Amino acid sequence: MPKRGQGRGEPGPVAIIGPVRFEAVFFDAGETLVHPHPTFAELFSRILKREGFDVEPETITERIHVVFDRFREAARTKELWTTTPEKSQRFWHDVYAIFFREIGIPDSNGLIDTVYREFTDLANYSLFDDVVPVLGKLRDAGLKLGVVSNFEEWLERLLARLGVTGFFDVRVISGIEGLEKPDPRIFRLAVERADVTPERSAYVGDNPEFDVDPAAAAGMFPVLLDRRERFPDATAARITTLDDLPAVLGL
Repeated sequence: MPKRGQGRGEPGPVAIIGPVRFEAVFFDAGETLVHPHPTFAELFSRILKREGFDVEPETITERIHVVFDRFREAARTKELWTTTPEKSQRFWHDVYAIFFREIGIPDSNGLIDTVYREFTDLANYSLFDDVVPVLGKLRDAGLKLGVVSNFEEWLERLLARLGVTGFFDVRVISGIEGLEKPDPRIFRLAVERADVTPERSAYVGDNPEFDVDPAAAAGMFPVLLDRRERFPDATAARITTLDDLPAVLGL
């Protein structure tokens, strides 16, 4: 396993040494492959300004912790929030309501509904620039690729719109399967469908609680993709760009 506890100035990967030979690599979706365009904060700010509230992206970024806190609470209580459209809408309405309180904006004239609608519009999402080149390298190396994501069922349509569906042999999406990370069953389902063992599989995601820890518990090799450098003291293999993933996998 790569060395642990890399500091903020040492985010680069360390090649795996030994007989490990990966057969499959699975990916989270949000903030790993796809992101709101141009960013969550900028899209949120743009929506609010259009609705008459002058909130800068920096203000959104400063309070983004409320989103992470709500996700953490969902994991702690085993709350399923993507498995039906109704649950998803309730969850995100709750997130946005908390956010509005944090920045002092009243929920008036259906503002939460407007924000929710914008963040479920496929046109407001893009791939990170490093996604297609790295997926191509991994596929050319003979690896099976898959997605395991807590995401609503429309992730399938989003991947198709972005032109990357063909990269993935397996797509296990919570909004379709009725299972959510960190439930280990969603990881087991992915490796079963890919016809690989957990020990020969890597999993790449942006969140220690939803991605790294449960993937490791399922027997997979976890890689933390820390694009925002939020976890400089992570104890798993940590990268800040997908460009470094092939080296971590020993390719």
